[in-house]
Amino acid sequence: MNGDTLARTDQQIAQLREDLLDSMDEEFELEMEDRLGEDARRPGASASSRIHYFRELFRLQGELVKLQDWVVATGHRVVIIFEGRDAAGKGGVIKRITQRLNPRVCRVVALPAPNDRERTQWYFQRYVTHLPAGGEIVLLDRSWYNRAGVEKVMGFCSDEQYEAFFRDVPEFEKMLVRNGIQLIKYWFSISDEEQHLRFMGRIHDPLKQWKLSPMDLESRRRWELYTKAKEVMLERTHIPESPWWVVQADDKKKARLNCIHHLLGQIPYHEIERPAIVLPQRERHEDYKRQAVPVDMMVPAIY
Repeated sequence: MNGDTLARTDQQIAQLREDLLDSMDEEFELEMEDRLGEDARRPGASASSRIHYFRELFRLQGELVKLQDWVVATGHRVVIIFEGRDAAGKGGVIKRITQRLNPRVCRVVALPAPNDRERTQWYFQRYVTHLPAGGEIVLLDRSWYNRAGVEKVMGFCSDEQYEAFFRDVPEFEKMLVRNGIQLIKYWFSISDEEQHLRFMGRIHDPLKQWKLSPMDLESRRRWELYTKAKEVMLERTHIPESPWWVVQADDKKKARLNCIHHLLGQIPYHEIERPAIVLPQRERHEDYKRQAVPVDMMVPAIY
């Protein structure tokens, strides 16, 4: 092996190391709000607990990649519903689930409030268009259960519509399951005190204030009404075909790990063998000359 080859090999190793460090930086960026916020409130938080958290998160995300490969190979269809209190950490666990996955296979659906046309449709109609095809996973960041929660508490639906929902939703979900869609439902539960702390954190953090909508603030005032609505919802829609699973979420990190671990246990996946990947040699042509990019098209190198 000559000197030029050794130099190129060392350069490639250095580049791989830089890529790895860059990936780790992304992890730290995601966790920054937890380290400065949640961990600061917990005197018991330590460097060793963070190391354990990251080790388990990376391991579980590796299993999620295997799950994704299995879903694609078998044509399995999965819908995962994430419901819970405002600021309960649903978005955080969704980020960690999707972080390593192909967005063409695993996609997140977070629908806004229905428009005037959608309000005249069959209630489940706008959700049906987002159901998975073969080899897809759909994560619903809130779902048709809006009717049993915010719509009921805020008076956005009538009593007749509310009762019709409870008559229809078990049959709707049974129909999905009969058609081969696996439906998994999670409720993220946090205490009154923890929600208060998280809301205060958002109020005083300019980077998080966008997360506080008027509905979120009103949900704080109507805590007990939301609790009653949740209890009725779980009681009336916890069916064998699609049971509810409750995630205790006062500790965000533990909630993420527990939810992902449980999710992996709900799907009978196994590792799919991949063929060895060989990077082909680049073709080079003597008559090809790369054109220079005009200076006025370049993004200024400020950093």
